Order: sequence, then C-alpha cells, then structure tokens
Amino acid sequence: MPIRHAADGSTEILLVTSRTTRRWIVPKGWPMKGLKDYDAAAREAFEEAGVIGRISREPAGRYNYWKRMSDHFVLCEVNLYLLEVEQQLDSFSEQHQRDLHWFKLADAADIVDEPELSTAIRKLERMPALAA
Repeated sequence: MPIRHAADGSTEILLVTSRTTRRWIVPKGWPMKGLKDYDAAAREAFEEAGVIGRISREPAGRYNYWKRMSDHFVLCEVNLYLLEVEQQLDSFSEQHQRDLHWFKLADAADIVDEPELSTAIRKLERMPALAA
C-alpha cells in the first residue's frame, strides 16, 4: 500500500487500475523466489506504479479476493505492506497499462471493490504511526 503525507498533513494512498477489469486496486503481485514478501511487494509497487520508498517488514493488513484467470477464478490472499513513498518516477514499466491516482484514505476505501481491502484501508486512518 503506497502512502504519502499530503500538504495538509493527511495520509494519501496510491491506487492503480487493474489491467483487465480496470477496477481500482493497490499494487500487488505473486511471491517471488529469492525475495522476502515485503521486498516483492516493493518491487511490484515499482513496476506497477513507479514508486520507491521504505517498505514495512510486517503486513499492515490482509485481504482475500477472487482473481480472474483466462478460464477460471483463483482465491488469493494478499498481505498488505505499507510503502512510505519517497519518490515517484515519471516512467515505469507498466505506465501504459494502468491508471494511477493518489486518494485520501476514506475516498480510496469507498472506491475499491473488495470489501476486505476497503476495511484494511480504513484501518490506516486509525494508525498513529501514520500521523504526520
């Protein structure tokens, strides 16, 4: 979950669109051999949204969703790691495949389709460590 502090001191989260259904999601991917889960999460955020920053080593939440494959669905459990964004690149590998937008936490929680992801985003509003 890429986050930053806005000028007004509030926390914002970066959402990207999925490539197929174009719904708003957080950057995510599959586990990668040779990488810790949090490092894989940071790499996915870099590839999908062009962001670089400090990644948490412990999940800030989890959610489940049904991933649409070509001929079936797979139930996936996603561990959510906070990425405090320090830099956002103008050019990145998936920039022509996705839209991205910074949202206030409450707005992001309203716009995502997965109820458990919405709940995880709402919990960020109550995390004292995110206070600017």
